[in-house]
Amino acid sequence: MAQPAIVRAAGVRSSRWPQRYRVVGLFFLGTALCYIDRISISVAIIPLAREFGYDSAAKGLVLSAVFWGYLWTQLVGGWMADRFGGHRVLAAGVAIWSLATFLTPIAAAASFSALLAARVLLGLGEGVNFPSIHSLTARWTLPRERARVLSFNYSGMYVGTVLALSASPLIIGWFGWPALFYISGALGAVWVAAWMYLASDRPENSNRIDAAELELITSSRTAAPRAIEVPWAAIAREKAVWAIVVAHFCSNFGFNILLLWLPTYLNHTFDVPLARVGVYSIIPWIATFFTVSAAGWLSDALIARGIPVGTVRKTMQSAAFAIGAIPLCIVPFAGSPAAAVALLTIAASANGISSAAFGVNHLDVAPTYAGILMGISNTVATIPGIIGVAAAGMIVQATKSFSAVFYLIAAVYCAGMFFYLRWASGDQKL
Repeated sequence: MAQPAIVRAAGVRSSRWPQRYRVVGLFFLGTALCYIDRISISVAIIPLAREFGYDSAAKGLVLSAVFWGYLWTQLVGGWMADRFGGHRVLAAGVAIWSLATFLTPIAAAASFSALLAARVLLGLGEGVNFPSIHSLTARWTLPRERARVLSFNYSGMYVGTVLALSASPLIIGWFGWPALFYISGALGAVWVAAWMYLASDRPENSNRIDAAELELITSSRTAAPRAIEVPWAAIAREKAVWAIVVAHFCSNFGFNILLLWLPTYLNHTFDVPLARVGVYSIIPWIATFFTVSAAGWLSDALIARGIPVGTVRKTMQSAAFAIGAIPLCIVPFAGSPAAAVALLTIAASANGISSAAFGVNHLDVAPTYAGILMGISNTVATIPGIIGVAAAGMIVQATKSFSAVFYLIAAVYCAGMFFYLRWASGDQKL
């Protein structure tokens, strides 16, 4: 079936910019948009809660509701991407979450339940993002590029976060909080149009790739074009899969709480005004962007020098959790917002090293089923978004402090490091 595509591709003018990089660039932008739509609420919740009279527990429910939907489409999204191709699956996800974003102000005006429903719909759409991208990466990129490709994609999380946190206070000040959601929802429609026009689910189906690049990709590919039969029992028994799942859970536990509660923490603990909350809140994620990008290049470089893949993955993950946990134990003693942000920047950026550890380990262990494995691990890793983010609100309401929240995240990181060191592998198992 690949021969007609090669013939067609031979007639396409060779480009200095490989088609696989265009695909990677587009799904990077999709991930950035995913986080813009998810994170804008963390700033908008302050005026929104004031307008509708929400307490800390209610705010926690609003912030965590996205994960109620996010939980249910991970595995099915990964299976559909591996079985039928990630191109249309990803497009459908972005279309759904963009619609939910656009409808958020209307839902909030209707009722608290409608607002929660809009956030759940957002999560349902966003749930297919990473499984689809893992599946596309397995089929579109070279094995030697994968850590930096996926780290680049993960860096889109922080680009989106920084854009959301820096632009949100300005847009709220100029146009009101509903404008955040109308603007980002419209951007999603633009992305879907560009993606459908410029990308495809695999190189063999693209009329924009030249013959040389197509041969390069297909000759080095470790994943089958389609996952026809999925070895579910073997996946469930494999310890290396569970190492990824546990590490993903623990990493997301800290990431989601810090991501969604940081503006409120600064406002609550140090009385940082809304106009400055965004400025402080973007600092950890700017640093994390650079950490994530560097981790991918470092990981690929170490492997190219002959260090075993498993050793590289375990070393990077241990650094992520160990360095991430220490400053969290010191944050409760910070006497100023600057000191607190400095410590949280170390914690957040260290956790970003995970992108080159468990974050790419799915493709080491089972490249043909990379989307499915990402669906499994991200499903489990959604639970801390549901429980952890909401629980953080309840802890703060009960203790009037964030100290216990930071200690809890540090403990979870230590547990994750132990299990990953014990079970992780860099070898192909499935």
